[in-house]
Amino acid sequence: MAEVSIKGVTRTEFGKGASRRARVAGLVPAVIYGHGEKPLHITLPARELGVALKESNVLLNIDIDGKAELTLPKSVVRHPLKQILEHIDLVLVRRGEKVTVSVPVHTEGKHDPDGILEHQHNTIEIEAEATSIPKFLVLDIEGMASGTSKYASDVVLPAGTTLVSPANTIIVHLSERSTAVEEVAPVAAAAATDAAAPAADAEKKDA
Repeated sequence: MAEVSIKGVTRTEFGKGASRRARVAGLVPAVIYGHGEKPLHITLPARELGVALKESNVLLNIDIDGKAELTLPKSVVRHPLKQILEHIDLVLVRRGEKVTVSVPVHTEGKHDPDGILEHQHNTIEIEAEATSIPKFLVLDIEGMASGTSKYASDVVLPAGTTLVSPANTIIVHLSERSTAVEEVAPVAAAAATDAAAPAADAEKKDA
């Protein structure tokens, strides 16, 4: 997984006004907590943080006054319309420590072409070492038949990781394609033909 180094600055002002001024200056208010430590209030450069957060479960190695803090994003707040970063909560982690995270699930393979693949869950929770969190997990759907499902227990987990989500969590379901539309089409065509026949006869008589 990705690990990004970024510089943080300890906050000395608090409140909505201070947070607004920080954002105007291109900074994002943040709080680091965990391991029984007192919460640490800092600001991070918005642009660098935004780029880093494009990576799922990115590790942020934050330099604060010469001291490095290894963290994982826990909660990110964005402006509902502008999608600008407004605040982020970070949790302290240690190298080698195991953490519980949500990881995206990607499907691979070809399923029954007569079925429609429905994604029920796009992520699952696993436990993994903080420095070895996979970017995504793979679910094999090769040969999957219509009317069947694939579960969290079917997802391939890398060595050293364990499943936290319930094993029976449905990830994808391949529903059977409805034949109702196909049945209605011939009926409608036949009805149109029957309706057209009297009109054609009437035209012949008039002629």
